[in-house]
Amino acid sequence: MKPEPKMIYAGDGTQVYIRLLGGPPESITMRSGAVTLQPGKSVGKHTTENNEELLVILGGSGAFILTDGGQLEMKVNTVLYCPPFTEHDVMNTGAVALRYIYIVAKANRET
Repeated sequence: MKPEPKMIYAGDGTQVYIRLLGGPPESITMRSGAVTLQPGKSVGKHTTENNEELLVILGGSGAFILTDGGQLEMKVNTVLYCPPFTEHDVMNTGAVALRYIYIVAKANRET
């Protein structure tokens, strides 16, 4: 089955997680979801494995935490890129809900 163009509702921020794309047959390799984290909450440490990940920040602020101790600031109207085989966590460091969309796709080459 071939993926078809579609419009997907990304939620209003009241749900913690909404799956947007789940991979085949909805897309070729792309998966995505909308996440809402309350202040002080994190998604938990995880790895991208052989995937690239893009985070689009819709509201709030937070930290993209790398296992080596490095951090990237997450704020509205920014996009974060995470390469394959990168362990990381996302934490809401602000006073309001952190809302973002993540997009994950298989990397085409070994890194």
